Amino acid sequence: MMAKSQSDALVIFGVTGDLAHKMIFPALYAMAKRGALKVPVIGVAFPKWSLERLHKRVTDSIERAGGVDNKRALQLLLSQLKYVSGDYQDAKTFSAIKEALGNARRPAHYLAIPPSLFETVIRGLGAAKLAEHARVIVEKPFGRDLASAQELNKVAHTVFPEDSIFRIDHYLGKEAIMNILYFRFANSFLEPIWNRNYVASVQITLSEDFGVGKRGAFYDTAGCLRDVIQNHLFQVVALLAMEPPAGRDFGAVHNEKAKVFKAMRPLGLNDLVRGQYAGYRLEPDVAKRSDVETFCALQLFIDSWRWDGVPWYLRSGKFLPDTATEILVELKPPPQKLFADAGSVTGRSNYVRFRLSPNSAVALAARVKLAGKDFVGEQRELYLSEERPGEETPYERLLGDAMAGNGALFTREDAVEAAWAVVDPVLKDHHRVRPYKRHTWGPKEADTIIAADGGWHNPSSTA
Repeated sequence: MMAKSQSDALVIFGVTGDLAHKMIFPALYAMAKRGALKVPVIGVAFPKWSLERLHKRVTDSIERAGGVDNKRALQLLLSQLKYVSGDYQDAKTFSAIKEALGNARRPAHYLAIPPSLFETVIRGLGAAKLAEHARVIVEKPFGRDLASAQELNKVAHTVFPEDSIFRIDHYLGKEAIMNILYFRFANSFLEPIWNRNYVASVQITLSEDFGVGKRGAFYDTAGCLRDVIQNHLFQVVALLAMEPPAGRDFGAVHNEKAKVFKAMRPLGLNDLVRGQYAGYRLEPDVAKRSDVETFCALQLFIDSWRWDGVPWYLRSGKFLPDTATEILVELKPPPQKLFADAGSVTGRSNYVRFRLSPNSAVALAARVKLAGKDFVGEQRELYLSEERPGEETPYERLLGDAMAGNGALFTREDAVEAAWAVVDPVLKDHHRVRPYKRHTWGPKEADTIIAADGGWHNPSSTA
């Protein structure tokens, strides 16, 4: 069966690019150290590089990522490498790939290239008969709106069956993200309160203390809503909101996640606030009058039995005060105020907090009584750190899973399209961006979205 067979080669389109340098080469090196890289790796790109130059690029990548601590693994990786230079629109390029593959019959084709080239390469693979018994790994963003996602799915399906298409979102490969699913369904105490009767609101913040850097050309065509919220944060929402899957197989998990996306109420004009940090329009390759958002905050509702009426607040941005990602699930207060300090308690008393980065943790907040006769308490957090040395990096895990045919941590066609349907109404019909100063929590208008639920919880990289 295709789903059970291991890929016998890895073809990386865009091998000379930044993604390969920053993420893919270190992941392949880590796989080599574990003895998990046993197939040829064919790099494909337009520049006319020698194999020696590619070797230097790989070595530089690994040194920058933490250094070479296993020379044998590095040599193994380099010995597996081949390089094909060519134009993706030229059939000769795909003929050269076929020759480089040799006896390999089940390659995994990784498209680490700009989205505008996805269709060209997929059609090229089909025309060259390089898709039979193969898999294709597609980097995000998968489309830039609902119509383009549907068109790209249509093109992909003319060449590959759905179970051979792996839409990669590195966020799903993070240990902390997978822990959300495990924590929810491995512990019985959570399920009775995980619904509209006990949850007051849910908020998720992904903050970065840096700007767009050298990614201005890409970012100015995408923006925060497309680049982070529609994929990364929506995936987190799905894991938090989904019903228990019918089984442990990844198909059952995908079914429940897709139901969440389909139950999300499409966003309206006043459901979000878009911001742009001071100086963004002066960044390299950014339009001088750009209206692209570098910050986005929104209110979301899931029209399901479990979550009816519960607001979900999502926020992300660049040049915020810190780089951290947290989820705060605030619980409703007890129905009666029995104790002396009930009227004087300010802030949040009961909540579950998932910390996703820079370290992984789960915290449960509650009030406990202070010593003495009076029934007066203080706020405490039960904090469980989840860091584990030697964890696989997201790209290491996802590359290995895709080559093994394990689709658990990838996104399915219906889920991709349902998620785009939620944001589609506001991709063009929105208010103009609001300016905000660097290293603040975005424009003040974002506070009005969540004012009724106690304001934003601001994560810190040191908390």
